[in-house]
Amino acid sequence: MDRRTLLKLLSATALVGCAPEQSGDTDNSLKVVIAGAGIVGASIAYHLAKAGAQVTVIDKVGPASHASRGTFAWINATYTRQPRSYHTFAQTSLSGWHGLQAELDLPVHWGGSLEWFGDAARDAKLVDQIAEQLEWGEDARMLDQAQLAALEPNVDFSGTDQAAFSGNDGAVDPVAATNAMLAAAVRLGAVVKAPCELISTSMKAGRLTAVETSLGSIKADRLVLATGANPDAAEKFAETSLPQRTTPGVIAITKPMPPLINAIIAAPGAHFHQRADGRVVAGEQQGVPEGEAHAVRLAGRPNDYPDRAIALEHAARMYAVVGDYVPALADAEIDHVYIGWRPLPLDGHPVIGASPNRPDVYLAVMHSGVTMAPITGQLAAYELMSDEQAPNLTPYRPGRNFELVKRY
Repeated sequence: MDRRTLLKLLSATALVGCAPEQSGDTDNSLKVVIAGAGIVGASIAYHLAKAGAQVTVIDKVGPASHASRGTFAWINATYTRQPRSYHTFAQTSLSGWHGLQAELDLPVHWGGSLEWFGDAARDAKLVDQIAEQLEWGEDARMLDQAQLAALEPNVDFSGTDQAAFSGNDGAVDPVAATNAMLAAAVRLGAVVKAPCELISTSMKAGRLTAVETSLGSIKADRLVLATGANPDAAEKFAETSLPQRTTPGVIAITKPMPPLINAIIAAPGAHFHQRADGRVVAGEQQGVPEGEAHAVRLAGRPNDYPDRAIALEHAARMYAVVGDYVPALADAEIDHVYIGWRPLPLDGHPVIGASPNRPDVYLAVMHSGVTMAPITGQLAAYELMSDEQAPNLTPYRPGRNFELVKRY
């Protein structure tokens, strides 16, 4: 599907969000329980509430407490989005971010991104990839050192002759964005319950009637699993397998600092960006250190370190590398350090749609949940409210054969 066709579809689905608001007390309005109050679940909740559904969001811990809290939050449609249909999907979601930002005053910073690898062969391939991006309608080009210095005067580019610039990219505060979408959904009649754990489902005549939670039973016509890296949710509640590998990533966020960088920087050994509030976000690029102590520590998939001293050790290691590019950041004062567990379906693409074995259970699990949140929320709401399938979601259905695709 080309981008023009996709945009027409989204224009049609946008009408769902503009439908007259239904009373949250009517028995004939669709009752949807969303398990997972991360950025994807929040987007689905907001779009469903706009369309008049009775929405209840539950989360075992609270909003943006898992992957959404520990994400680098880079919004992009770069060369990594392959094939072209997936790239178009991401491009359209970027447009959705602009719409959500205007509607809800979300903290999105659009500064583009700069990327290079420091390896001659890999950087030569990057040149070809940027040429393809131009063909696919992206604002992308290679910049030389003089152009880089003019764009980012506080960044040391001495280790490279050029870098790729992707002008449409941005970054968001994912916690603030999640909370803003949930708050907007609540204003439209949605309910958020946390901490509240999904326990089981109740059925009658083969159809979902309620979900059972740690806070009691909730009437439901549909259950949405926006459960991120949870390895068991799809099997337990949707009766379908969701092949994925889950990896940890560390995010270290500074206290507010004076303006230092504008773009997202993806450099050898480090990637970092600065939010509108002055906080700098650095993401772990090399992966967590190997060793038995780390393996034991990560066995339970924690989102936090055992104590702040250990967290700050990891942050210091990361910012020592960041400081090679922006010396002012080498000794930045750290505010938060998080461990994010990334949900990675084995083919690298989102999993969006009704379970082939439990059609009343809808899945929305993906890496790049931040980038894909707007389009996922809009199309999931369209499908749930209309009982029709959006054609551009066909490649991302839960029932696809993951074994026949190239894995990460």
